[in-house]
Amino acid sequence: MRYQVNLNKTDKGYAIWCPALPGCWTVGDTEEEALKNIKAAIKSYIEKVDEVTKTIEFYHIEVR
Repeated sequence: MRYQVNLNKTDKGYAIWCPALPGCWTVGDTEEEALKNIKAAIKSYIEKVDEVTKTIEFYHIEVR
């Protein structure tokens, strides 16, 4: 799966986050490191969501 990530150069390195996954962000000293780190962060995020939602019951409601 592909995810858009936003990269921001700061005076301390690079901040990077995935807008589609709230709270999924990381940093790196270089652009390459930041990209590597966000890949790991996204993988961990998705694994945790899968773990937490295994036993959830889903409902659909209609709102008018």
